[in-house]
Order: sequence, then C-alpha cells, then structure tokens
Amino acid sequence: MSEPLWPAIAILGFVTLQRLVELPLAAANTKRLLATGGHEVGARHYPLIVAVHAAWLVALWWFAPGKPINLAFFALFVLIEIGRIWVLRTLGPRWTTRIIVVPGEQLVAAGPYRFVSHPNYLVVIAEIAVLPLVFGLWEIALLFSLLNAAVLTIRIAAENRALGSLRD
Repeated sequence: MSEPLWPAIAILGFVTLQRLVELPLAAANTKRLLATGGHEVGARHYPLIVAVHAAWLVALWWFAPGKPINLAFFALFVLIEIGRIWVLRTLGPRWTTRIIVVPGEQLVAAGPYRFVSHPNYLVVIAEIAVLPLVFGLWEIALLFSLLNAAVLTIRIAAENRALGSLRD
C-alpha cells in the first residue's frame, strides 16, 4: 500500500507558495533599491539560479507525492525555514533574489549576519539538500546540491566582489 498523497502535497504546497509570495516582494525590493541609486551585479548568472530552483521544485512535485515522510528530516527542514525567516526579517527591505549594490550603504551586521557572511545561502543549501530527504529522495538531494553548489560558486564570488566596496 502506498503512502497518502496529501502530506507531500501540503509540504510542497507550502514551499511553493512561500516562493511565489517571495517573488513579488523581491521584485518590489529590487525596484526600490535600484530607484535609490543601486545597481545590479551578476545578472548574467541569475537565470541559472532560477532554473536550478524551479527544476528542484518540479522534481519534488514529480517524485515526492506518495512517499513516506521522514519526521526527523521534516523537523530539520522546519528549523531551516525558521532560519530563512530570520534572514528575511534581518534584511527587511534590502532582501532580494538579485545582487543589488547601493553605494553608501553599510553591510548588514545584525541577526545571522553577525555570525556568517552569507546566511541566506546557507539556508538555501540546507533547503535544497534536506527537503528531498524528507521524502527519502537522496538522489534529488545530491543532484540539486551539486547543481546549486556550482551556481552558488559563481554567485558568491560575484557578490563578494560587488560588496567588497561596502566593506572598506
């Protein structure tokens, strides 16, 4: 007998809705930051990030329904989402899915940024690895973790170069 579909659909529905709510917020923040004199860096790699994240969600929607839920990994995922909220609340109107540099702004040094340089990326790394494991899909966790690592290598290097001027 297979597992019921609804647990996976509820979890994936939450994550998908979360992303769909965040997109207009990120777009509004981006627009406002650009209007205050900011400029975007690394726009060429942005479609790769979108593609990896969209493909990850599609793969989960395709393979997860009907799979048993690993409660330990689910609990870990909930903790990761609390970390995501902490990052978003800390950045507030500065949070965006793009790299926007506003001359004269100071780097954020509050919240999780007191402890690590890129807490948002740590959250994303953990989400991409852990959510598939909630459903026992280690192959998806591995594949998308590798793809995400490749994209984040490009992304973090671009962000560090762009934000270097704010550190001085």
